[in-house]
Amino acid sequence: MQIQADTQRCVGAGMCALTAPALFDQCDHDGTVVLLGAGVCGPEAADAARAAVAHCPSGALSLTD
Repeated sequence: MQIQADTQRCVGAGMCALTAPALFDQCDHDGTVVLLGAGVCGPEAADAARAAVAHCPSGALSLTD
């Protein structure tokens, strides 16, 4: 599974990093999303990735198989 993050759309709410800290972090400069692990998500983290996408208030995150 591949995670995409639109940093132009991100509002820096941090829900992704709170929901799935192994997959996401926030930029120290402006708080926007930072993908960890090159945005690749294995099956063991798929549920966390889906939850982060669902909780993103700006819709900046998406997933592809």
